[in-house]
Amino acid sequence: MKVLYFAWVRTKIGLADETVSLPKSIETVGQFLQWLKSRGPGFAEALKDTKFIRVAVNQEFADDSVRLTDSDEVALFPPVTGG
Repeated sequence: MKVLYFAWVRTKIGLADETVSLPKSIETVGQFLQWLKSRGPGFAEALKDTKFIRVAVNQEFADDSVRLTDSDEVALFPPVTGG
């Protein structure tokens, strides 16, 4: 699975992107976010409050219930506002 990190999420995690193997126990976006938090202090800090994180799966916005596969692309980014 390709995972992309944007804006301050990228800064806190220290990566722009990575390829990970989806653990067999992870089926949904919500479970995936919880698993990512456990991967180290940068991940825990960036994802401590997931209501401030937007997720896109294969370039479509996704909520916590969206199911994942190992071939998906997942992007994590903060909400964006414009003016």
